[in-house]
Amino acid sequence: MSLVLPGEHVPAQHVNLKLGPGLLQSSSAQGQAAIVSTRAGEVMSNPKGNKWWIEGNSRRYVPAPQESVVGVVISRSGENWRVDIGSAHMASLDGLAFEGATKRNRPNLKVGSLLYARVSLAHKDMEPELECFDAQTRKAEGFGELKGGFLVQCSLKMCRLLLDPKHFLFPLLGARFPLETAVGINGRVWVNCKDPRQTIAVVRCIEAVDPDGGGMEEVAVKKFLGTLDV
Repeated sequence: MSLVLPGEHVPAQHVNLKLGPGLLQSSSAQGQAAIVSTRAGEVMSNPKGNKWWIEGNSRRYVPAPQESVVGVVISRSGENWRVDIGSAHMASLDGLAFEGATKRNRPNLKVGSLLYARVSLAHKDMEPELECFDAQTRKAEGFGELKGGFLVQCSLKMCRLLLDPKHFLFPLLGARFPLETAVGINGRVWVNCKDPRQTIAVVRCIEAVDPDGGGMEEVAVKKFLGTLDV
């Protein structure tokens, strides 16, 4: 892939094209649609070629529709909750945005509760909106309140690496002990293990592999795990 600066055209094409962070569709003077970068970074796409985004070294998360995030409930406003997802603005979560939720039957979230949610609306002039179900099936599909566990802060790039099924870290850890994880694209990873020592090991490995930290490779991580009592 290539490096681009803000304002440069990106040759993203697909029948079902989906644009991620750093890309914007605009119209030229001739009325033709064009894909333009809104920030500097590396042009990336998934194997199918239908999802494109700009991978940069941004420190703050910029919400984009359909992205999964880990948020923290900070307050309640009527029937809605305000959630911190690490972006410039707090996100809004409707009380009915859960599987099977009704006016009489809805989650009882408290301040400080952790959530695994999906960004349903993101616009530069509006607060982002969240929902805790899959838009197509209306089922939870893993979204909802995250109970127990530990929240890890890492770089945005590390989260994208962990979401890649081919990345070595979680399969390597999962072969040693059972663990639950929820990776948000917003620089947050929720980890839940039976033994606190295992949780600490996962956290230390994420920090060590993070490109903004040690950038440790698989062989080094295996040696590192050998020094831990897990």
